[in-house]
Amino acid sequence: MSTSDQLVVNLQTVFGDTIKSLTVAHGEVTLELDKHTLRRVAMQLRDDPLFHFEQLIDVCGVDYLNYGLAEWSTDNATATGFERGVQQGEERIQVANLDRPRFAAVYHLLSISLNQRLRLKVFLDGEPPMVDSLISVWPSANWFEREAFDLYGILFNGHEDLRRILTDYGFIGHPFRKDFPLIGTVEMRYDASEKRVIYEPVSITPRTLVPKVIRRDNRYVEPVLAGDKHG
Repeated sequence: MSTSDQLVVNLQTVFGDTIKSLTVAHGEVTLELDKHTLRRVAMQLRDDPLFHFEQLIDVCGVDYLNYGLAEWSTDNATATGFERGVQQGEERIQVANLDRPRFAAVYHLLSISLNQRLRLKVFLDGEPPMVDSLISVWPSANWFEREAFDLYGILFNGHEDLRRILTDYGFIGHPFRKDFPLIGTVEMRYDASEKRVIYEPVSITPRTLVPKVIRRDNRYVEPVLAGDKHG
């Protein structure tokens, strides 16, 4: 039995009905939980000898707004994964279950002693989206949670220093939200005459990043055999 298969068995045995979903893809295990059980499960994942996830590698947010919808049609895009959607005719294919909440918090765990990894996922309803902080379980969650707050607007209940970490102090909005304009809302410059930084409305024009021309590329053309050149 592989490490990931054994981990799945252990998770099912220990947590049972607490699990909302449990999937394995490409050898990676993803455990989905209700946000109200996250802290309790996290502590057990850290302390139980079956799991011993002593290290939190990362915390990130996910915005599922328009997930699974393509802006332009392709010939060979898949309906899942990175390419995540195609168009057929005038209608868009909706491949994701958009009945779930818009935002999710995702945690990546590592057990050094058992050489196993686990991804935790919790969906967050409400606005602003909120979930318990895991700093008391893994102190490394501190800056990761601040980043998710800064970029996605996710609030981590119990975090004692939840402030922006990447954007400016006076920044308004959350840049990784899919409804946040790609050009931003303001631009800043240093004014030498006033000797200060000045914030102004953004002056550039929004662009739609959709290919307009698809050119033939010889690098991707099937090679022609010598005997086939003249039919």
